[in-house]
Amino acid sequence: MSTSTLSVDAEITLITAGSPGVTGSTCTPELAEGPWVFDLQPAPSYGPGASMADPIPSDTPRQGQLPDDYKTASKLELDVRIRAAKKTLGDRVVVLGHFYQRDEVVQYADFVGDSFQLANAAKAKPEAEAIVFCGVHFMAETADILAGPAQAVILPNLAAGCSMADMADIDSVEEAWAQLAELYGTEPDASGRVPVIPVTYMNSSAALKGFCGEHGGIVCTSSNAATVLEWAFARGQRVLFFPDQHLGRNTAKAMGVPLERMPMWNPRKALGGNDEQGLLDAQVILWHGFCSVHKRFTVAQIEKARAEHPDVRVIVHPECPMPVVDAADEYGSTDYITKAIAAAPAGSTFAIGTEINLVQRLANDYPQHTIFCLDDVICPCSTMYRIHPGYLAWVLEELVAGRVVNQITVADDVAVPARVALERMLAARP
Repeated sequence: MSTSTLSVDAEITLITAGSPGVTGSTCTPELAEGPWVFDLQPAPSYGPGASMADPIPSDTPRQGQLPDDYKTASKLELDVRIRAAKKTLGDRVVVLGHFYQRDEVVQYADFVGDSFQLANAAKAKPEAEAIVFCGVHFMAETADILAGPAQAVILPNLAAGCSMADMADIDSVEEAWAQLAELYGTEPDASGRVPVIPVTYMNSSAALKGFCGEHGGIVCTSSNAATVLEWAFARGQRVLFFPDQHLGRNTAKAMGVPLERMPMWNPRKALGGNDEQGLLDAQVILWHGFCSVHKRFTVAQIEKARAEHPDVRVIVHPECPMPVVDAADEYGSTDYITKAIAAAPAGSTFAIGTEINLVQRLANDYPQHTIFCLDDVICPCSTMYRIHPGYLAWVLEELVAGRVVNQITVADDVAVPARVALERMLAARP
């Protein structure tokens, strides 16, 4: 049977309240606060959760203060208001929810999925006037790029960013590209392959997707990263992969690329901290970026799970560090993890290395299995956690009133080349 029937929100509340009989811990008691507490802090932050210690750009989007009646409303009242607004709006609005959203939000989504699935879903409702994206900023940007020109894309909380996406900015990538062009030149080889192809993970800004579109590159997700790398290797002698080093390393290693041919690029150092020969020999140049959620998983956690559950099946996300992926039984995207659990025989035991909201949702949805998170400390994605039913109720009721708030708009000079890179991604089906 599943190990938990509580949502992350409910469990955090019980733990921080110190209720009798409740065991466990959170990475910070601030998770029990409403996200609006952090909206008007003097300095921007990712908020409590896995990314709370990550440095944040000073120009990161800020969320204005949520009206008081949404902050003080009970869960029941917010539920009634959200459902009423959705009923009034009907087909005029579509709500998208990422797997990592809290249950209290994802229950209202018309589509639930990973970034690849939601990129497709953003195009699936051309009749909708508004797309409300319960995810993070780069996802809403992608939806705006792929949506129709008359559709408004709304992010319920503008402070829902992504620390990994912020680890590769357009200025740093353009500087890296200039240094590589000076080293490699720009002429293709005898087979027509250019010196380097840029590949950006979906978890990146629209500007970086546009960069890839302008330079013959492509976007990937964790679902189709191997397919995308095959596409890139057919067109380029090597790949510049950003911003997540772990997804790039784990995917390329599984394809047979030696580790010594995957140097790391540190944007704060000349030549990324490499010598020229190392870059000349490179097949995949990895950006110095990572996901703070998946960085929490360790080989020791896997060993503990196996000691306590000899028949456990360990599945981790490819954003985890290489030693964790190597120690696991399997690795794959959130969609892969979900399908693996759905297909397993009753009574299976799973230890999962990905974001806690998805793990606990799977435990609730598949009570015939034992399903638990490798990390026993509840520490959700900081920025996904910035989306709360109060913000969803607010943006939906504003739409009912004829007002569009928190609209995400990507300028045409970025959107046009970014759309090229995204369309290549959508065509690269795993």
